[in-house]
Amino acid sequence: MGTKSSVFDMIGPVMIGPSSSHTAGVVRIARSSIKILGGIPDEAIITFYNSFARTYEGHGSDLAILGGLLDYKTDDANIKKSLELAKEKGLKYTFKSIGNASVYHPNTIKLNLIKDDKKIEVIGESLGGGIINIAEVDGFHANFSAQSHTLIIKAQDISGAIAFISAVITQEKANIATMSVSRKGKNDIACHVIEMDSGIAPITIQYLKSLSWVKELIYLPDIDL
Repeated sequence: MGTKSSVFDMIGPVMIGPSSSHTAGVVRIARSSIKILGGIPDEAIITFYNSFARTYEGHGSDLAILGGLLDYKTDDANIKKSLELAKEKGLKYTFKSIGNASVYHPNTIKLNLIKDDKKIEVIGESLGGGIINIAEVDGFHANFSAQSHTLIIKAQDISGAIAFISAVITQEKANIATMSVSRKGKNDIACHVIEMDSGIAPITIQYLKSLSWVKELIYLPDIDL
């Protein structure tokens, strides 16, 4: 693995890797995904699209994605050893590449992750400068950056749900930066994605989880914390 190690060694302590799009952004996509999953996965199918499909090995995106799945931050030197560390930690992974997918951003990764009996699918885009967009979560449109405190709430599609959730967050004096709601059909499960300027208390998260019409709630603080 001499070539990959030397490429990564060229970069200073701020970011491991030759390109923020191919390394820092990739690490953040992976770390966002394991926060959604609830931990380091047992198995991962990693699909690189478009330009990533052609360059992921030479630019170190394979090391970066595994490093992120192992919860290493963008400046962690362990990323250079992530192929070996994934094996040591029992992470089973498969790389796939699809070179021409016009519906996706040029730097797109799809992660299908399994931990115990939980499975998730996340589609992330590396936008440059280490900035990412989590475009989809389990087939729902998401479009969040993971740079803010983020709530992902899957709930029954009932009248008043958006206003109620917003009111609860307002009581926390947490300013809502963005909110989007996606559903697969009328009266089906809806996915609320809410980015906030500050975090909310654990008791509020537990309260929202306890609501009978809330099926799942995931809270992600700033991904670099």
